[in-house]
This record gives sequence, structure tokens and C-alpha cells, in this order.
Amino acid sequence: MVEQITISIPDSVLRSENTDSKNLAGEICMLAAVKLYELNRLTSSKAAELAGVSRVEFLSSLGRYKVFPLEAELRELEADCD
Repeated sequence: MVEQITISIPDSVLRSENTDSKNLAGEICMLAAVKLYELNRLTSSKAAELAGVSRVEFLSSLGRYKVFPLEAELRELEADCD
């Protein structure tokens, strides 16, 4: 099951971001996932699910947001890649 949350975004914000609502929605989901992960409210797996990406992609993208995965998750990620 998937819950939907609706937020209102003024057209001026979409224009200032030079994007469409679908791309902005994806970015908002990623930002929410990163912040909830950073606050230890979501695991990396659940955060990746919220962001709509794989766990590996989520953990790899954290550096862009100046958030770094836990050491244990880095080891687990390395093991997954082997």
C-alpha cells in the first residue's frame, strides 16, 4: 500500500527551480529521506524506499547532502558489492 501526501507548491517556486512538478516531487522525497535518515528516524533501506532508489544508490548519494552513512552500513554496502 502507498499513502499519498499532497503539498501545495506555488507556480513561482516551480518556475524559480526551473523544473516541473514531477522532478521537484522526486527531489523533495529524496531530501525528506536524507533528513529522516540523518535523524535516525529511517533505516537506509526505508529511506531508499521513500526516495524511490536502491539502497546502494541512496547511500552513495548521501555525500551530495553532506550526510554520511554509518560505518556499519559502509561495511555492509561493501559486502553487498562483493
